[in-house]
Amino acid sequence: MTATTTAIAPAGITGFSGSAQTMSLVAFCAVATLTLLLCVMTGPDGDDLDEFYTGYGSLSPLRNGLAIAGDYISAATVLGTGGVIALCGYDGVVLALSTALSLLLLMFLLAEPLRNAGRFTMGDALARRMPGRSVRITACAVTIASLLPMMLVQLAGAGQLMAFILGFSNESLKTGCVIGVGALMISYAAIGGMKGTALIQIAKIVLLVGSGAAVAVLILRRFDWDPGALFTAAARQSGAGPAFLHSGLQFTGHPGARLDMISSELTIVLGGACLPHITMRMYTASGARQVRRSLSWAVSLVALFVLVLTVVGFGATALVGRAAIGAADPQGNTAYLIGSRAAFGTDVSAGETFLFTLVTTAIFLTLLASVAGMILACANSLAHDVFASWARRMPARREMLLARFSALAIGAPTILLATLAQHHSLQPLVTLSFCLGASALAPALVYGLFWRRYTRAGLMGTLIGGSLTVLLLMPGTNLVSGSPVSAFPDADFNWFPFTTTGIVSIPAGFFFGWLGTVASGRRRAEEQRHQYEAVEGRILAGAVREGE
Repeated sequence: MTATTTAIAPAGITGFSGSAQTMSLVAFCAVATLTLLLCVMTGPDGDDLDEFYTGYGSLSPLRNGLAIAGDYISAATVLGTGGVIALCGYDGVVLALSTALSLLLLMFLLAEPLRNAGRFTMGDALARRMPGRSVRITACAVTIASLLPMMLVQLAGAGQLMAFILGFSNESLKTGCVIGVGALMISYAAIGGMKGTALIQIAKIVLLVGSGAAVAVLILRRFDWDPGALFTAAARQSGAGPAFLHSGLQFTGHPGARLDMISSELTIVLGGACLPHITMRMYTASGARQVRRSLSWAVSLVALFVLVLTVVGFGATALVGRAAIGAADPQGNTAYLIGSRAAFGTDVSAGETFLFTLVTTAIFLTLLASVAGMILACANSLAHDVFASWARRMPARREMLLARFSALAIGAPTILLATLAQHHSLQPLVTLSFCLGASALAPALVYGLFWRRYTRAGLMGTLIGGSLTVLLLMPGTNLVSGSPVSAFPDADFNWFPFTTTGIVSIPAGFFFGWLGTVASGRRRAEEQRHQYEAVEGRILAGAVREGE
């Protein structure tokens, strides 16, 4: 019988052959060696800050767009969103589309003003109107707080992913993988700087989209090139029937399911666009026109990968079955790999083994590149916004050295925390990053770039109030406790019945910014209006930045 009518037995699909495991291990070692060599060759000089922080803005719009897309599509997106598509169908597709919509929001609303207002970091953009150490230090703290959870997720997942692909179960080996991958990521950020990490992101996105598109073609071929047949088979093998193809399967179980879904999508759209490792890529463009062209390429690539992810996710459910995917990982994080393996059928040729090796290598490179970009964003902010702000005329060589040591200072504790967190459900950490981006950074950027009367007290209220609201509400969500797939499944302190905090924390972030501005008084607001008018042309009309 054809694959359009019968699921393949999961036992032969979820396991990987010895030849595939050997090829994957060889490919992993080769990729690690080559990418590290690439960073050494393209690393900046010891006293050139512009080269380290922005790569001189020398990337063409196409290459910069590839790098933005590479930073944007993290391992959490590939594995996590792919798993939601495989387990929840329609809701997963909406989640994937929200990521593309987030990049569109960045492209049309924030990209050009961000590029014009900032120079190196998020702190530069926020301090354009309100210079001062307190603003920069707070911006640095929120930058680290928003990216650290995402780094933990991807580092902790490295051991589990390699164990799944290579077939080992020893906990010491898993921990060793986390430490080894983390050391590589620190090296990329410290040695390669912006240009080195950009080249790795470019290699990653080309390999990820290329290998994924090839797998998607193979899956569609198994269903006679009929997407409708693919979706029907996935619904049948999901165990949920037609509900698999309709909204609500992911958020069933409480009366506020529809509101929970809206909150989650809003958090992803606002949070994804404002995370610091994405916004820092705006500073690598040489002008406003290059920013627009770069994001056009990035949006196109992300949209293409959303299509690929949808086909592979539905293919995994149709060919293997939802039960087998859930048995391999309750969160579905291995669904993308299972779907890729299932596309080949039971008899795998040498060419198909090579293609599967490319898929696993792309995932491995995605882990490396994503966290390297996040470490670089945190290190840049720590060195430039905190250390350099204490010295009015810090030598460039010293700031460069501080940035490299900052990569180690950020990366080492992250590795330690990842080794401790790898045995828990990490979905709350992903959600925490997006909630902080949506509730603290998004309101601060919108107000800071467009509201003339926005004051320093308003900015601090937005950053601190939005962040504290998220941190207070997150422990009460159903991702932390109260369900079998939560971080603490045996506990139940679920007093906030939503998956994300966005339904409360996003309005709270905007409210605290408004309240701080109003509390500053009319005189202070008028002063800020005049200060904004002095830089309005530079922010909105694209005047030349400092240092250019």
